[in-house]
Amino acid sequence: MSLENKNIDGEGINASQKKETALANLKYLIVGIFFGIVFVKAEIISWFRIQEMFNLESFHMYGVIGCAVAVGLISVQLIKKFNIKTLDGEKIEIQPKTFNKGQIYGGLLFGFGWAITGACPGPLFAQIGTGATVIVVTLVSAIAGTWVYGLIKDKLPH
Repeated sequence: MSLENKNIDGEGINASQKKETALANLKYLIVGIFFGIVFVKAEIISWFRIQEMFNLESFHMYGVIGCAVAVGLISVQLIKKFNIKTLDGEKIEIQPKTFNKGQIYGGLLFGFGWAITGACPGPLFAQIGTGATVIVVTLVSAIAGTWVYGLIKDKLPH
């Protein structure tokens, strides 16, 4: 069984069929910058907040993560219940997920990396943007790890 859900064109099942120009993608850059500002103001990219979380000294990060999980759960249920489509009118297909013990290993590796570096992969650019240039090492490491996984994924037990 393939882990990748592809349509007949080789695109991902949820891949948009609409091709956007570079200028049209500007909206994503603007939303990303806004999202980064929110991350900075909420202190969720702070190395100190991340260390507080892993040392069980503060509820701040657990509250943010819990709220994100709740919003995600509610959003997915609303998408399924009301058959919500994309802004371009395309159907949103949510594929069923199967459990794999590799997810435990991957989650532990991800958590260890997050605890050691104080940087989650999501807001790396926001951290760099605040002047924490040492995070470039984490960014390069994340890219290298993704590249290595791409090379060896077919040899791994999925």
